Amino acid sequence: MYGAVGGRVSYGTVKEEERAVAQMPERRQVSGGGRVTRRPLRVVEVTGPSMVPTLYHGDLLLVQYGVPVRPGDVVILRHPFQQDLLVVKRAAERRPGGWWVRGDNTFAGGDSTDYGVVPEELVLARVRARYRPLAKGQRSVTAVLGWAASALRPVRSASSRLRAR
Repeated sequence: MYGAVGGRVSYGTVKEEERAVAQMPERRQVSGGGRVTRRPLRVVEVTGPSMVPTLYHGDLLLVQYGVPVRPGDVVILRHPFQQDLLVVKRAAERRPGGWWVRGDNTFAGGDSTDYGVVPEELVLARVRARYRPLAKGQRSVTAVLGWAASALRPVRSASSRLRAR
């Protein structure tokens, strides 16, 4: 169902759905000229621990491409040194030349502390929501109800607790 982007999977990356997401709704926005523009939504899967505790390995994300990014947003970007690899990070702050991005898990690494400022054109999408799939062992009514209460959740900004180093 899901395939690795570029045939590669490593920590802090996302797997993009191979098939088109024709059934996904698209957000409509009115551009300056009065015409309606569409911002495509896609589903991606998280692999690796770099965004724990916000995102976990196996979480599915609803992402929107081509929208403005603000500090604190969780974003999908092309890795600056391996551009066939997509990664999920938090946009900490805008700096000259692009975005300083951080993983929420400080022990996982693989963010701007390793590769510096990410150019604006490599930041592709903003994460809108996280969907946590039902685990195989969750069969009891209370486990399923607990899962249902927390499975779909918007990914909120953490800008009040972020500070780029």
